[in-house]
Amino acid sequence: MVLAKSKTLSFDDFIAWLPERSEFRYELRDRDLLEMPKPRGKHSEIAVLLSGQLYLEITRLGLPYLIPRESIVKSIDGKSGYEPDVIVLDKEQLVQESRWETESIITQGSSVKLAIEVVSTNWQDDYAVKQIAYQTLGVQEYWIVDYLGLGGRYFIGYPKQPTISVYYLVDGEYDLHQFRNGDSIRSLTFPNFQLSIDRLI
Repeated sequence: MVLAKSKTLSFDDFIAWLPERSEFRYELRDRDLLEMPKPRGKHSEIAVLLSGQLYLEITRLGLPYLIPRESIVKSIDGKSGYEPDVIVLDKEQLVQESRWETESIITQGSSVKLAIEVVSTNWQDDYAVKQIAYQTLGVQEYWIVDYLGLGGRYFIGYPKQPTISVYYLVDGEYDLHQFRNGDSIRSLTFPNFQLSIDRLI
């Protein structure tokens, strides 16, 4: 993660500034602009695999969900904007999103069925910052795919190993379930979804 600008920005300034084409991804973190390399290699491969498997499940069940290529999730305090590696949105809820059609901005947790972050070197953001932001917004399910076991011991235990952390929103707080080598991911949003962790590591 690289701080791209020293000055602070409002969320609307960030959206107005955001380039349509760039070799980097940008997020707004507590009004600071962050520049990050776009996912490459294994990181990108995992995001695409998850998107594809989830799309197949959505299609199989005939669910009114979509997986957009890009979108920005605005934090509840309006000081941050995140672009998940994978996001599943509820089309029926998008009518309540005034900025979706023109700017691909999500402001309500009820629009998000599932957000997924694939861990890079900035693992603290995924485990701490984004987990709290998504919980506060009311995103019902959040996955952290730590395929290299980079997260801190507090988050993935010791010895460190590849871990998928799945957070389910229960009474306004996240309930954590972790999956490791040999396990299959379990999802409340997609209860019949079957994907072995071994396919991701």
